[in-house]
Amino acid sequence: MSMNETAFATTAPPIRIAADPAFAPAFGQQSAAQELDHGIGVAVDALLHQQRPDGHWVYELEADATIPAEYVLMVHYLGEAPDLALEARIARYLRRIQNADGGWPLFHDGRADVSASVKAYFALKMAGDDPQAPHMARARQAIHAMGGAEATNVFTRTLLALYGVMPWTAVPMMPVEIMLLPRWFPFHLSKVSYWARTVIVPLLVLNSLRPRARNPRGVGIGELFSNPRRSVGLAPRAPHQHAGWYNLFRGLDALLRVAEPAFPGLLRRRAIAAAQRFVRERLNGEDGLGAIFPAMANSVMMFDVLGVPADDPARAVARRSVERLLVEHGDEAYCQPCLSPVWDTALAAHALLETGEARAAAAVGRALDWLKPLQVLDVRGDWSVRRPRVRPGGWAFQYANAHYPDVDDTAVVAAAMDRYMREHAAPGRYDEAAARAAEWIVGMQSGNGGWGAFEPENTHLYLNNIPFADHGALLDPPTADVSARCLSMLCQTGATPASSEPAARALRYLLAEQMPDGSWFGRWGTNYIYGTWSALCALNAAGLGPDAPAVRRAADWLAGIQNEDGGWGEDGGSYRLDYRGHEPAPSVASQTAWALLALMAAGAVQHPAVARGIGYLLRTQRPPQEGGLWHEPRFTAVGFPRVFYLRYHGYARYFPLWALARYRNLQRGGDDGGGGEGRVTWGL
Repeated sequence: MSMNETAFATTAPPIRIAADPAFAPAFGQQSAAQELDHGIGVAVDALLHQQRPDGHWVYELEADATIPAEYVLMVHYLGEAPDLALEARIARYLRRIQNADGGWPLFHDGRADVSASVKAYFALKMAGDDPQAPHMARARQAIHAMGGAEATNVFTRTLLALYGVMPWTAVPMMPVEIMLLPRWFPFHLSKVSYWARTVIVPLLVLNSLRPRARNPRGVGIGELFSNPRRSVGLAPRAPHQHAGWYNLFRGLDALLRVAEPAFPGLLRRRAIAAAQRFVRERLNGEDGLGAIFPAMANSVMMFDVLGVPADDPARAVARRSVERLLVEHGDEAYCQPCLSPVWDTALAAHALLETGEARAAAAVGRALDWLKPLQVLDVRGDWSVRRPRVRPGGWAFQYANAHYPDVDDTAVVAAAMDRYMREHAAPGRYDEAAARAAEWIVGMQSGNGGWGAFEPENTHLYLNNIPFADHGALLDPPTADVSARCLSMLCQTGATPASSEPAARALRYLLAEQMPDGSWFGRWGTNYIYGTWSALCALNAAGLGPDAPAVRRAADWLAGIQNEDGGWGEDGGSYRLDYRGHEPAPSVASQTAWALLALMAAGAVQHPAVARGIGYLLRTQRPPQEGGLWHEPRFTAVGFPRVFYLRYHGYARYFPLWALARYRNLQRGGDDGGGGEGRVTWGL
């Protein structure tokens, strides 16, 4: 979130927020400036209290019902004796997040989704819930209204086939021999995203050997099919898939079904061995394959079908990695999709640096010292297939995921290190780490000037038309939000579009990505608010002032979508194929903070919308005795648009503090927390 000197006067007008009726005191009768200071102080206290002893932060990462449901089903698939107390806690969680209509949504207050609902119902029945109980009856009714279990997606169909609930003819052909295809072949694993690759490789073994779940309780869900007697074939073409491409791939699928029995046994054994090597090389210890639940669970089931003993070190560590994702709260529990310590730590560091407080800076120093050794400097991950001459230098999202660092985390960590060194007289402390990060990010830039999250040039869009890709999330193409963060970091650390060709290309890409209404799409956060925040900060860092047409249109758009209560909100339904722009939703702290940071980056610190937004944050902040932060049940992030959404529990902790502190700095006439002297242009 940069504050470019061209965007703000050197001395800002005095605080005027008390004149706005939306800025009602939240902590008693005190001046607006005092209330702002108090709110910031309370939030800093809370955030520092949540820092781990070794210096890092990590918050829960919650997805929809599918992940905890799959955990329950995995335990029974393996024939393990379930932890009955844990299973009961997960069942309570699943019942609590069920919609009133009986289905389960992909995000808080969202519409029911048939795949999530089928998995949740199956897990509850497996855990012992009576199928005749009212919540189960409502679930069946909702699932039938959505087309029955026949209407589920590829991943759900595969799970049901493993349980013998659905025939394998309903699952697209994905023979394990894919492991042996040459890189030039139209479908090659290097052409799909990291998350798809790590999920697919063990799944290839399962799809080829077609094991049957042990299912000691013999639980089935035939009652969820609209017509159990009808043969279930492949799912119809998904809305995002092109008819011509899809029909071509559907034909190839049919040919593979005929040819597969004739595949030489030696070829299959070689392919299975290649899949197993791939998995073993990337297990990450107890952080698991790809450090994401679907890949981790698939790796455990792959080892099982291959007859690898439970006490084999690789299988044992793969199984333990799944357990690390469990979260228990009283009588409820759920399974996280992954862990987010690097992301949480870097963002918390930025929020605390913005406050300018000495105690906050000391905490940030410990956090950055924790982050520094996690930089991947010696593993040439899968990204190096397209960038063989680029040296490693990135950070992963999780505790360990060396084959898959991501440029988004890397940009945010490097920017925090750069700011800390310049603000706190620590020259050289992180110079080498930040330089290697910038070098790697430049090397990862795609040809169109943008960046994907994990891969360069991951743009083989035709692959989203294969029957397996009904989710439409097979690829990792460049996106505006990730690209904006990279541009921000490069500009903060000394590059400019005038002096740096990578920065110039990134700026051109970002300007070209602006939507007609002035917003930007947000791939990893919901949605146009997130994308517009990211982009405006990058434009500011690149030197575009508030009068630049792109900046002005974006600021006008943000002010125009503010809610009546002074906050901002956006619904996950905005990720739709037929673009309709921002989808209104109740205000939440994180999206309000993004909008405020974006408006301030656009030079609109004195805009009435900013005062109202600051008022919203202070009014909704919890008092010290209740934690001093913000409560946010809504999902404001996304894994795969239209398919998989996320709730980062940390977003309501550090982003509002960041916005409040940035506002205070600008009102005082500087963005460095020092009253305006020694101004620095920050990229984030």
